[in-house]
Amino acid sequence: MQSRRIRALAGAFRRSPLLVAFALGSLLVGLTPWLGVASTRAAGAGPTPPPAPHHGVAPANAMEPMAPVLDRTGWTATASDEETVGENGRAANVLDGSTATIWHSKWTGTPAPLPHSITVDMHRTAVVSALVYKPRATGANGRVGEYRIHVSADGQNWGSPVATGTLADDTAAKTLGFAPQGARFVRLTAVTEAGNRGPWTSASEIDLLGDPGTPAATVDLPRTGWTATASDEETVKENGRAANVLDGDAATIWHSRYSGTAAPLPHSITVDTHRTTAVSALVYQPRKDGPNGRAGAYTVTTSTDGTTFGAPVASGTWRDDDTVKTATFTRVSNARFIRLTVTGEAGNRGPWTSAAEIRLSGPANPAAHGSWSRITGFPLVPVATAVLPGDKLLAWSAYAIDRFGGSNGYTQTAILDLKTGRVTQRRIDNTGHDMFCPGIAMLADGRVLVTGGSNAEKASIYDPATDAWSATGDMNIARGYQAMTLLSTGEAFVLGGSWSGTAGDKSGEVWSPDTGTWRKLPGVPAVPAMTADPRGAYRADNHMWLYATSGGKVLQLGPSKQMNWITTGGNGSITSAGPRGDSQDAMTGNAVAYDIGKLLTLGGSPAYENKPATRRAYTVSIDGDRAEAARTGDMGHARAFGNSVVLPDGKVAVFGGQAYPVPFSDATSVLTPELWDPATGRFTPLASMAVPRNYHSVANLLPDGRIFSGGGGLCGDCATNHADGAVFTPPYLLNEDGSPKPRPVITGGVPPRAAAGTSLTVTTGGPVASFVLMRAAAATHSTDNDQRRVPLASTATGTGAYTVSVPADKGVVLPGTYMLFALDAHGVPSVARFITVS
Repeated sequence: MQSRRIRALAGAFRRSPLLVAFALGSLLVGLTPWLGVASTRAAGAGPTPPPAPHHGVAPANAMEPMAPVLDRTGWTATASDEETVGENGRAANVLDGSTATIWHSKWTGTPAPLPHSITVDMHRTAVVSALVYKPRATGANGRVGEYRIHVSADGQNWGSPVATGTLADDTAAKTLGFAPQGARFVRLTAVTEAGNRGPWTSASEIDLLGDPGTPAATVDLPRTGWTATASDEETVKENGRAANVLDGDAATIWHSRYSGTAAPLPHSITVDTHRTTAVSALVYQPRKDGPNGRAGAYTVTTSTDGTTFGAPVASGTWRDDDTVKTATFTRVSNARFIRLTVTGEAGNRGPWTSAAEIRLSGPANPAAHGSWSRITGFPLVPVATAVLPGDKLLAWSAYAIDRFGGSNGYTQTAILDLKTGRVTQRRIDNTGHDMFCPGIAMLADGRVLVTGGSNAEKASIYDPATDAWSATGDMNIARGYQAMTLLSTGEAFVLGGSWSGTAGDKSGEVWSPDTGTWRKLPGVPAVPAMTADPRGAYRADNHMWLYATSGGKVLQLGPSKQMNWITTGGNGSITSAGPRGDSQDAMTGNAVAYDIGKLLTLGGSPAYENKPATRRAYTVSIDGDRAEAARTGDMGHARAFGNSVVLPDGKVAVFGGQAYPVPFSDATSVLTPELWDPATGRFTPLASMAVPRNYHSVANLLPDGRIFSGGGGLCGDCATNHADGAVFTPPYLLNEDGSPKPRPVITGGVPPRAAAGTSLTVTTGGPVASFVLMRAAAATHSTDNDQRRVPLASTATGTGAYTVSVPADKGVVLPGTYMLFALDAHGVPSVARFITVS
């Protein structure tokens, strides 16, 4: 592991010598146990906090993959076709451990046409979560472009793809993830060649990854009434009782007996749910105050009576770190008792076992918890995204597909076609703008304005009507991580952004759509809106939550605990709007406009990193010049770096995030999304995610009422790059068996453009209960100031005909492109029609 860190350090030095100081510090931290520093006993001192990473370098623990590479002993590979005449291009070469030998599709005589497939048979059933594809080391021909992955238990029944996507045309190894599941056969199908050079496919090596410790298609089971017993427990020198794993407090632990003569391994702990239920995964949370007793080698067995336990439903070896682990079962078990047996301590420090918390997951009920689609691979990490008419999703990252740094003057972009699932890639050079760490605003005419970031003074515009990027005027103040919103006037407002550009004033300025230029707002300094982050302005003025109202005004309601009113006419002004209830600063939390003048704020942390996140959520109600905040129900999980999306029915879904925010790390990931109901103020769990979505992740409402969730990472030579995404289907669209519910249909009456205050005559395929406008939005770095839900007044004028009124106040319905949804009496939305309101 240390040799990999040294190689990564060398690579970092080549990319940016200024970053080596941090990398050296990370390396020394990682070398501590190698240098003879003794581990403390179970109840010893707490862990030393990790150093704060520079934005461009992954922490040392991010260099290790979350999922283990499966042992290939006994595996075989077969292909749809292979070259055996002009070269040794047999399928078996992908398993021989040599990147010099390759599988190549047949090319002599008449080349075999695309698609080509290669199938790995593990000759045993194992939990699999990803395929690692290594392109040939020499030559470009045959690199996989568009791909599909299938898995099978028997080699005959393959079902739908578990992953699809498009790969970048380069030599880097690609990790193609999917929801972890038990399988024996894994098939990679190349639909296209990455460079479109010919009808070929090639691969030098293929690996498979095992259980990543992240459950998929499951939901947390409620622990009410559960009890826990253990083979042994410490009760003399500390409270190490088994019951502590169920108390919801990660500071209390179960610990094997160590007073007197320590109880030898193995140690086991058994959870009694006191009812027979379907269980598909066990979640193990190690202690946070020290490494001793972390579970290493383990098995999980189940029982209906507490006496007879069958063959293991899960087994493996967990890594020696403090990340939450999941043992995914190879089959769903109907059981009352679930036993975790630990046969080895992860660090081999002693004969101990400990656990902070244990949870169980079961199969999700689609009607209550929703469901996830297959994972779609992107040729970049989607750090920023925008929803476009025509069922498209625009994504972009930085100058490179998996890293950033410097000001290179170009950006990698991609577009996902939501109808076909195909992803296309394009590098944008003509604007001279590396758009990593941007501000974003969806303009009144439907274009996307992107500002600052790595080229900190630049501003670029994407026009979905022409699929073209163009430059607009440079900002007066160079910025990165700034906040933006469109104003009711049709202008765009920007504030903050000390991540890049010369240190100093990051006061507001406004962009004019008429001139394409910016004017300063000297009366709107960033200081009143900053948090008390210990790293100062560099982190304190990032990712502000902005909500535009009438007359060009803006409410800045976070992440600082003080809220502020901002005016944008003339020199502008900023005045206090009072505190956000009893909230602390909540950096990398977010705010969502779920109704007219009503917002929900979720999670965040007092500092950008290395401070515990909060579970708290608040509502903020706007009444004229007053903004009142109130505590609503807490989330089930603390989150920073999460993403939140308002749905057409007014509920808010929150995805991903970390309990303890650390950029470029998947530690303390929250894999359970939650749904907030404004009628009750309560959060309920949704179906678990297969991939962590933390720093540099996004989420967007789609025109069919589903949600895209993707990204995370962009850290170069590390294992937490997530160049993919998946679509979540909320429960309002599903029956209990997973089949789609009948949906309302808008059949006509929606013009491409309409003025504020207009009445529309909308026709539908049947009766509907309500209509709502959802603003087409753009997300990056947990923030989406473009989200806005506007319920509409409507009147039935006949069978399937309605007069629908668009509000006249542009502070309510900001100019721009919206998705118009019809909802039935049960809150089931139609597929939206796009309309631009001016």
